[in-house]
Amino acid sequence: MESLLVSTGAVALAEIGDKTQLLAFLLATRFKKPLPIVLGILVATLLNHGLAGALGTWITTAVNPELLRWLVGLSFAGMALWMLVPDAIDEGETRIAGRLGVFGATVVVFFLAEMGDKTQIATVALAAHYAAPLMVVIGTTLGMLIADVPAVFVGDRLAARISMRMVRMASAALFAVLGGAVLFGPSFTTGF
Repeated sequence: MESLLVSTGAVALAEIGDKTQLLAFLLATRFKKPLPIVLGILVATLLNHGLAGALGTWITTAVNPELLRWLVGLSFAGMALWMLVPDAIDEGETRIAGRLGVFGATVVVFFLAEMGDKTQIATVALAAHYAAPLMVVIGTTLGMLIADVPAVFVGDRLAARISMRMVRMASAALFAVLGGAVLFGPSFTTGF
């Protein structure tokens, strides 16, 4: 249960102000069809984070526990620093929509936008840390939806009321705490 809650919270915070949330704003503004956009976000996230969870699980079998502890802990610390950098959206990521329709474009664009993104890397690290990759993927997917669905429905009004700087600071603090807990907490194989 801890893996689900931590994964949900970490990604929900990390996703606020992220380029995929900005992409959700953009698609909602451009197409005004929230249901196919939300379903596209769900499918793309399940695919992307499923792969990331599988990679994180594989890493636990390929790397000795002490090295893994350092890799995951330093990954969380790196994520904390990365959270402090604002994201921008590439206009090229939204050009696909003309050919695939709103749902298809959302799936493709979100999947590609998540490749190497903060939340995908966080999913790999969380899956490597917890022995429950399915719960991590469910949690990270819920976190994406918690952050992105409101962006689809109330984008401009919500963005004006949230301090992106404060969200980035809170996200950075959360990942720093996770990194510290992994690096300096009890044995990596028993969790933190």
